[in-house]
Amino acid sequence: MTRENIAVTGAEGFIAKNFITRLGELPAFGVQTLTRGSSAADIAATLANADALVHLAGVNRPQDPAEFMRSNRDATKALIEAVASSGRRMPIIYASSAKATDATLYGESKKAAEDALLAFAEKTGNPVYIIRLPNVFGKWCRPNYNSAIATFCHNIARGLLITVNDPNAPLTLIYIDDVLDAFVELLKTKPDASGFHKASPIYDTTVGEVASLIQSFRSDRDENLIEAVGTGLKRALYATYVASLPFDEFSYRIVSHADTRGVFSEILKTRGSGQFSYFMALPGVTRGGHYHHTKTEKFLIVHGEALFRFRHIVTGETHEIRTSSADPRVVETVPGWAHDVTNVGTDTLIALLWANEIFDRERSDTFAAKV
Repeated sequence: MTRENIAVTGAEGFIAKNFITRLGELPAFGVQTLTRGSSAADIAATLANADALVHLAGVNRPQDPAEFMRSNRDATKALIEAVASSGRRMPIIYASSAKATDATLYGESKKAAEDALLAFAEKTGNPVYIIRLPNVFGKWCRPNYNSAIATFCHNIARGLLITVNDPNAPLTLIYIDDVLDAFVELLKTKPDASGFHKASPIYDTTVGEVASLIQSFRSDRDENLIEAVGTGLKRALYATYVASLPFDEFSYRIVSHADTRGVFSEILKTRGSGQFSYFMALPGVTRGGHYHHTKTEKFLIVHGEALFRFRHIVTGETHEIRTSSADPRVVETVPGWAHDVTNVGTDTLIALLWANEIFDRERSDTFAAKV
């Protein structure tokens, strides 16, 4: 397979670091990087072998306001001249900003860069794809620089205060992985027509809502809880928060209950999908001996051998299941049936357990009954 060489500017930036990593995962692409320190000769040498250019360089918070035009408009014009001098026809993807239409120095400088690229495309036929990005967030985003999301995640993960001046202030967001998907799709499809393209999904929210969600990630963790963080904005924010954790927060302790039978530990609790636990039992030990009216559980033996016994609390009908880690299967407890589990092996029994509800001592739905 012939690999395409992708030149990436702004290689030390947040978006570029993620994009370069993504390209490294795709065998169809190789990557060559350009940074603020790259010389004109470096740029020329890189473009001489490039099959496409992804222009991610720019500034949004310079100390000198004049740097807006120098780094966004003028640097882009110089890059265009280098592409023309290379004699190569290459698709150019430009990461612009949703603020390109704003009457600000930043917005005007991004619009000027867009105009220069589109004029180049019109003059030469070289394809140019522009994506106006809203606030981009995700792993490796710098706190107190790239976005409020990064700052919120960094501070909350460390127990530091955050500042929310207006909780109702609108906030439009896009997750870094979705931006990368849009870039890769353009590199693969290479549309003939130049112009504006979109990355999606876009999340319209508020500063207060985002701050509250990120704060809930920390407070839930302190209580061994987890929200539904598998889809959409919550998934993206949660990944960003976890990526901002300091080293000493990479692990945390869980609640364990030990007695002569072994150990029972709560792994994780959810508000809507029950809780996960595990228990250990020494050889010959029996755990359980109760029934539930509504609660259900799923057991998986991950080490050792177990005998599950069941008795219908009204009819007295019985049932047994023998299982072990050598034959992985889930054993489910059934409402109205008393049940217990005995370690019938010679080694410590270890079992994973899921219950469809969080244990509530006031309404435990657990009633002692011999099997």
